[in-house]
Amino acid sequence: MIVRFNIDSFDKAQYEYRVTYEGEDLFGDAGLGGIEECIIAATEGLGQDAVAAEVAFRGIISGTYPLASLALMSAQIAVHALQTTEAVEEVSR
Repeated sequence: MIVRFNIDSFDKAQYEYRVTYEGEDLFGDAGLGGIEECIIAATEGLGQDAVAAEVAFRGIISGTYPLASLALMSAQIAVHALQTTEAVEEVSR
């Protein structure tokens, strides 16, 4: 199954995530320090059924990644999610 990591920020230092599958919440957490921390925590909480995850920051999907990539490249994926969201929000203004 391919899950979605829905990551949001509620100020510059507080982030939260929800892991969903087909629109249903599986688990989540709040009060994390950044996008990368959310990706790591979400990846660690996944069971064996998940093979990949879509990463969405503030509702904008930046990509779909195999679990191995999420674990090994969480910093790069976090930067990509932030840059993608900022670019989309910029053209939407």
